[in-house]
Amino acid sequence: MTDRPKPTQLRDKAAPVKDGGAKDTPKSRRTRVQILETAMRLFAELGYDRAGNAAIAEACGLTRGAMLYHFPTREDLVEAAAWHIHAAREVAFEAEAKKLKPDQDALDGAIEAYWRLLSSVPFAAFLALERAARQDVDVAKAIRPAQEAFDNAAMGRATPGFIMAGNDARFQASRDLARFALDGMHRAALTYENDARIENVLTVIKRAVHMLNRKGDVTDLWGD
Repeated sequence: MTDRPKPTQLRDKAAPVKDGGAKDTPKSRRTRVQILETAMRLFAELGYDRAGNAAIAEACGLTRGAMLYHFPTREDLVEAAAWHIHAAREVAFEAEAKKLKPDQDALDGAIEAYWRLLSSVPFAAFLALERAARQDVDVAKAIRPAQEAFDNAAMGRATPGFIMAGNDARFQASRDLARFALDGMHRAALTYENDARIENVLTVIKRAVHMLNRKGDVTDLWGD
């Protein structure tokens, strides 16, 4: 397994290479980052199956041999890409946290930020990997560590200033409620009054999270 890259490493360093892999030189690292950035973009745009190693190599302007030098197997690429995408999502979270205004409610800010991020390239790319993982055990195994890292950090420790009220079961439930409701709504195929329905659900999610964080009452879930 490759080591997890830190968010600050995202733009200039990919996950460390495995023993016997490509040489760890500045040029090699730049090429790996280029490959992983391209893989992330193509997973988001084309989906997992259409974004094969050959398509990624072509988009990078690399030969098949150069691609194999850095990632000998599809599994090697997917594992490294999963960590790269995870790091990109953490960077996106941190960027959103910095946008939080002093007078803005942190809970509402986190929910709005997560909803926006679900449409971003890193989140779309990881969703493509998760969809593929449902049918491919090798993909599932390759992305599992990055999934676990995100699950442990999402809507909490990875987002300074966001939903840091506590770590007991009730606060965990509030984070899970917001995350999974937003995930589900993002994947849903709405066919009418999209904006109004989304706004209503976002409002209810915010109120439910406030209630679970003891900042509201159950009667506040739906306003007249």
